[in-house]
Amino acid sequence: MINLSLDVIFSSDFIPILYLVYIWFTPIAGAGSPKRFEMGQEYQQLTSHTDPLPPLPEAVSVGGSAGIAAKLRRAIIEGTYGLNERLPAERELADLFKTSRGTIREALRRLQELGMVDRQIGSGTFVTYRQFSEHTEIADVTSPLELIEVRLGIEPQIVRLAVANATAMDIERMRKALLKVEGASGDPETFSKADAEFHLAMAECTRNRLMVWLYQLVNETRSHDQWAAMKESILVPERIAQYNAHHRHLYNMIAKRDLEAALDTIYDHLDKARSDLVGAVRTRPN
Repeated sequence: MINLSLDVIFSSDFIPILYLVYIWFTPIAGAGSPKRFEMGQEYQQLTSHTDPLPPLPEAVSVGGSAGIAAKLRRAIIEGTYGLNERLPAERELADLFKTSRGTIREALRRLQELGMVDRQIGSGTFVTYRQFSEHTEIADVTSPLELIEVRLGIEPQIVRLAVANATAMDIERMRKALLKVEGASGDPETFSKADAEFHLAMAECTRNRLMVWLYQLVNETRSHDQWAAMKESILVPERIAQYNAHHRHLYNMIAKRDLEAALDTIYDHLDKARSDLVGAVRTRPN
């Protein structure tokens, strides 16, 4: 029998796990019954590792302000910028990342919403993050199916909160992310990055910093080489078109505050992603 002290249960390491358990097992009134997936042999096939997993890439593989935010976040987590330390000025960061100051401001806004930094007008941007977990360790041992299961647990809740809480600015940001992912349909690599950015924009519609943090971790795990190895077989034009049809319908239903239709779409989207993943694993050479 495992004994957990109150100090452990309420530690910052344990809170995200409690949150996932809560949203997975707590029914939402009026939301309907979630679709269920059958695991069986597919689960064993996807969760078993015969070879060591590759190391986590340097930063989450998305572009624009989301990619810059992810790189700065990784630098903060790894200690490049310590607690209460001031980040380089916007102009310096713009020169470093070869982008506009507007993009840098958007990246810093993302970090502030995550509770990683505090932006003080006239003084600069200061690190507020305290090291409390090794994100890369859990990402290194997470299988593709485990990640799909986590997405099934959190993305319907993201949709619920997005429908309830999204502001006009959030909806506009999601619309821009939608146009970007639709415009990337001809290139699997570009589509993959834009897809991650679209789902992150949807998470930001929740106005919930912990939910955004959780989805940042999902995107980190999706950037693993084990996913990249299956990308070519999964991201063919026909499937990309289906994913983007889901993306557009998700955006429309969240913008219209149509919870039932938005939930149906996210379940269909994840069901399709899981089915394609299972097919890719079955046909992958040993």
